[in-house]
Amino acid sequence: MRNQFGELIASEIYCPKCKVAQPVRERLLLVLLDGELHEYVCVRCGASLGKRKVTGTHGKPGPMNPA
Repeated sequence: MRNQFGELIASEIYCPKCKVAQPVRERLLLVLLDGELHEYVCVRCGASLGKRKVTGTHGKPGPMNPA
């Protein structure tokens, strides 16, 4: 089966504390050997609502190298 969505990034997730879907902020938790672990945090109350693992760079800018 073909991957239809590529990398899906959530903009809103249901928050059990707020009792409604809220916008989320993505926060970097860990840099791993095979990728990065990100956490979704509720913008309103700050609750952790989920995690996602990003493998490879997929067009993300890397750290800038000083000249």
